[in-house]
Amino acid sequence: MEIQFIRHGHGDHLLDYPNRLDTMHPGLTDYGKMQISNLRSQLSFNSDDLVLVSPTKRTIESALLLTGSTSFTICPLVGPRMFPQNPELPFLKCDYIYTRDEISSLYKNITILDLHLECWGEGINRIKQSTFEDYAWKLLNWIQGRHKKVFIISHDGTITNYRVLLGEKELSRNDFLGEAGVYKMNL
Repeated sequence: MEIQFIRHGHGDHLLDYPNRLDTMHPGLTDYGKMQISNLRSQLSFNSDDLVLVSPTKRTIESALLLTGSTSFTICPLVGPRMFPQNPELPFLKCDYIYTRDEISSLYKNITILDLHLECWGEGINRIKQSTFEDYAWKLLNWIQGRHKKVFIISHDGTITNYRVLLGEKELSRNDFLGEAGVYKMNL
């Protein structure tokens, strides 16, 4: 199985960093939209690929621009996740995820993947590492055998957490992809 992790483009909450990190549901800036539009020519999506998207406005906007359609699936298991974990840091509003009802109301015809895990409230951002690993393996096992190619449109911390889970060693914040970055893994 091939997984391509894609980091969303430049978000509104970064325009006046760090003063706007408490912005609820920030979208993409014009620059972020341009970054994702430029990335689109480098990627190809097939009808049998799975495109999983974090339930945040900036990742959904990135998915809409990348795929040119609503042929993707929103899943809280690829939502924002802090890296490295530090329970003493505050929960920032920019990392709140949309609820299922908000997604259904705002984005018609988008599929929601719900594996019936306790992650729709605050998402996966601050859950214990062991819980994250359990949930992430459930998602990866669900994908296995269903899809040969998976795109995950997410956030730097989440992508790095998945890379560690999948065996990469000694990663740090220096390994973040950055805006509209792509990282490919074969499992």
